[in-house]
Amino acid sequence: MKARLALGAVGVGLGLWGLWLLVDAVQVPALIRLPIWLGGAVFADDAFLVPLTVGIGWLVTRWSIGPDHHRTVGAVRTTLLYVGITTLIAIPLLLRQGKGVNPTVLPRDYLRDWLLLEATIIAAGVVVYVVQRSRFTFKRSRASSGDIGGR
Repeated sequence: MKARLALGAVGVGLGLWGLWLLVDAVQVPALIRLPIWLGGAVFADDAFLVPLTVGIGWLVTRWSIGPDHHRTVGAVRTTLLYVGITTLIAIPLLLRQGKGVNPTVLPRDYLRDWLLLEATIIAAGVVVYVVQRSRFTFKRSRASSGDIGGR
């Protein structure tokens, strides 16, 4: 019990120290804009990203119910997962680039690079999907030919 209280006190102390550093380092107008920005981020998440994610998940689930789709749905889900993760990582760089690029900090064209990365991920996902689909079709055609034992 004492250890929990001590850890709680240390956590509260570190949180207050972080708050002090924030107030000390950021000017008052920026402190006023911070809750507005955080509220906008929550609104964008709840009004755009969550419905988009749920909608895509619903579509993939409905698609995976179809005949023979259960074998290839992993490739589709993995591709969508990687596209989403890399997009979330790239968003700060893409947004920062539009505000007067500093060539020493952001020397690359991040929009082009992000689009190339996404195209590569999608191409790899399509290749895996096609390979899995053709392997399944080949196995099914052999089994339906009457050569069940493979001899």
